[in-house]
Amino acid sequence: MKVWKGVVPLALAFGLGAAPLHAQGVEFSLGGGIGFPLSNFDDIAKLGWNGLAGVSFVPTGWPVGIQVDGQFQQYKLDEDVVGASGLKDRFLIGTGNLVYKFKTSEESSIRPYIIAGGGVYNVKTTGSDNVGTVVGTDNSTTKFGLNAGAGFDFKAGSAGLFVEGRFHDVFTDGPNVKFIPITVGVRLGGH
Repeated sequence: MKVWKGVVPLALAFGLGAAPLHAQGVEFSLGGGIGFPLSNFDDIAKLGWNGLAGVSFVPTGWPVGIQVDGQFQQYKLDEDVVGASGLKDRFLIGTGNLVYKFKTSEESSIRPYIIAGGGVYNVKTTGSDNVGTVVGTDNSTTKFGLNAGAGFDFKAGSAGLFVEGRFHDVFTDGPNVKFIPITVGVRLGGH
C-alpha cells in the first residue's frame, strides 16, 4: 500500500506537468523490463529484470538531445556455477546520454531513435548462501561504463510509449560485465 502512496502523486505530477513541458521539449520516462546477461556475466547469471526513470530534453527542431536516467537491474546468480543459492547481483545505474531521433513525417506516431552515453554503475551481490551467510553488507563497488542502444517512441499527443534495447559494458577489475535490458515504458511531455 505504501508504494501506491508514492506512485499516485508522481503519476499525477507527470500528468499535470506534461502540457507545459510538451512545449519545451522535456520528457519524463518510466519503464521496466527484462535483462539479458552477456559474455562472461552470462556464465554466472540468469535472466534479470530492470526499472528505469529518466528525463530528456530535445530542443525544438533539433534531432539530437540529452537524456539522464537512473536504472535498477537485478540478476539471479546460477547456483550451480557460484556454489550457493539465493545470490543476486544488483546494479544501481546513473547514465548521461545523447539521443538522436530520426526524422519522420508529422503524421507518423512511430519515431525511431538511437541512444549512447556513459555512466556510473554500483554493483552489489545480495542474498544468503547455502549455509545461511548473509551477503551484501560490504561488497558494493562502483565502476564506470558505457551504454548504447536503439528504440521506438509511439507518440499520442503529450504522452506515449517506448520500447528500447541498450547494451551496457561495465568496466570491472576482471572481465567487463555486459548485459542488454529490454525496456518498455511510458513517456510524458516532449513534442
